[in-house]
Order: sequence, then structure tokens, then C-alpha cells
Amino acid sequence: MDEKRNGLTYAEAGVDIDAGNALVDRIKPAAARTVRAGVVDGLGGFGALFDLKAAGFADPVLVAATDGVGTKLKLAIETGIVGTVGIDLVAMCVNDLVCQGAEPLFFLDYFATGALDVDQAAGVIEGIARGCADAGCALIGGETAEMPGMYGPGDFDLAGFAVGAMERGQGLPAGVTQGDVLLGLASNGVHSNGYSLVRRIVAREGLAWDAPAPFAEGTLGAALLTPTRLYVRPVLDAVRAGGVHALAHITGGGLTENLPRVLPGGLGAEIDLGAWTLPPVFRWLADRGGVAEAEMLKTFNAGIGMVVVAAAGDADAVAARLAAAGETVVRLGHVTAGAGVSYRGALL
Repeated sequence: MDEKRNGLTYAEAGVDIDAGNALVDRIKPAAARTVRAGVVDGLGGFGALFDLKAAGFADPVLVAATDGVGTKLKLAIETGIVGTVGIDLVAMCVNDLVCQGAEPLFFLDYFATGALDVDQAAGVIEGIARGCADAGCALIGGETAEMPGMYGPGDFDLAGFAVGAMERGQGLPAGVTQGDVLLGLASNGVHSNGYSLVRRIVAREGLAWDAPAPFAEGTLGAALLTPTRLYVRPVLDAVRAGGVHALAHITGGGLTENLPRVLPGGLGAEIDLGAWTLPPVFRWLADRGGVAEAEMLKTFNAGIGMVVVAAAGDADAVAARLAAAGETVVRLGHVTAGAGVSYRGALL
């Protein structure tokens, strides 16, 4: 006669509901620091509420964006430095939103792992909250998924979802014309694109993440985990002051593929590669990886994280306003007749 099988629990299957509850309690103070006008409720409901009228909008159009941080996560996991990838996650979403002329309003995150490590998850989500606070948007919800067998020990994945709004008729791009000036805003480093190539180069060099960075102070891992720059507040201020016709967030595809996305048919861009100095991290990657100039410009931001397309007569004022807000501004070139991006001079 078969003995009765012992009863199993969800925890024995690898899912710890108590750990999930502990994580929610731990991150509530961080989320509370992101509260802004329009937030109706805190974390914990089945859905998150936001009041557009309370946020000051009369006739709003909603704009949504979603993104991740790619294989930069592998670097964070392998180094144990997880406190900044949350900032990356927010930046990748909200920097896209502002390119439509939208003000980021709220953010939701998705954190998935095989076995929940509360300290690790809290570090990531607290970084998300810091990014939200810097961008002026509220962290109003998210999902923590514990899925045994889906992820290796210590592994996790991230996705972010941002919603913004603009008044009807005020979206970007708008009014882009031949002769408009291209203003480049400096990046903080590699940001969150191209890390599969970065990791390949580092592996080929035989370097450990805790080795001294060849291009900066501190360890290689910490230097490469410098978080994506948040351009939201300075750029929105410039847009509201007038003279900005378009914005391009320079992510995967680099200048070569992202700038044409905001240019009308029949218009292109000419960029002077001698207008700025390639940051040391990119020069090291190009040198050690043997990466050609065209590949650098299509894979990485190459030191320019956002491009502002400004009316020729307003470009100096727009540049001064951005510089006063703390941005490093470079006059890259101008909008031209004919499609695509053309380059003059040399980057490397």
C-alpha cells in the first residue's frame, strides 16, 4: 500500500511569498519619495491610479514608452553593483518620452528572477526610484516575478514602462526645416547600448571587472556601470522656452540611425565629427576592439546622448539655456536637404 505523499508548499517549489511582501514593504519609502502631482494612491493595489487634471493638464495626449537595459545587466550581476541599473532603466524610457515633447508622469517596473534576493531586488528598485525622482515622474507600481527554473542563481531581468503626457498639438518633432542647428548633449559614458560588444572586447582583453579601468579611475566594472544620463528636466525646460523643433535620444543605432527618426522626408543631417572629443571609454573600445569609425557611430552614442534640433535663430539661446542647466552642449552641425546622416572630419 502506497504511503500518502507529504504535502508541498509554494515555498518548497521555490517561490517565497513572504520575501515578496518584505520587498514591497522595504521599497515603499523609496516609492513615496517619487510622489508628484497627479498620484492618487501608493503601492499595493491591483492597479495604479493617476489623475491628469491634478497634474495640470487640460487637453492631454498620453505618450508611452517601454525599454530595458540590455546585457548591461550581466555586468551588474557579475560585479554585484546593482544600485545604478535602475537609473538606467528609467532613463532609457523617459529620455524617449521627452523626444515626443511629453512630460514623464509615472513609471512601472518589472523585475523577474529565479529566487528572490530581497537585498538585491531592493537595491535595483531603489535605483529606479532615484531615477524617477530625478526625472520628475512617480514610481506608482510594478511586478516582482519569482520564477524558479527560468533564471540562473543570482540572475534577474528588468523592464520599464513610462507614461507621459503633453497638451494636444504640442508634440515633437514639429517645424524641422533645412538649416536647423544640431546641438549635441554629452553622454555619461556608454549608457545602456552596445554592451554585448563591450563585454566581447573586455573578454578578449582578458580583463576582470575588478581590474583598474584603463580609461578612468576606479574598477573597470564600476566605470562601465556609470548610469545613463537623464536629460528630462533641462530638455523640457528648453522645449517650453521655445526654439526646439525636435529631440533624438541616441541609443542603439547611434547618431547614424536615431537622428533620421526625427527628420521629415527629404531632409537629412550633416555632422562635424571634429566638433567634440571622443570620450576615453569609446576611444579605448575602438582601439582594443579594432572597431571602425562607422561601426562606433552606429553601435554607441560616441559621447552624444541626446541631439536637440533647434531653429537657427534660437540655437544660441537654446544652447545657453541647456548649459546653464548643467548640460555640456556641442554644436554638431545642421539639417540639410537629402536623406540620411553625412559626416565630415574624423572621430577617431
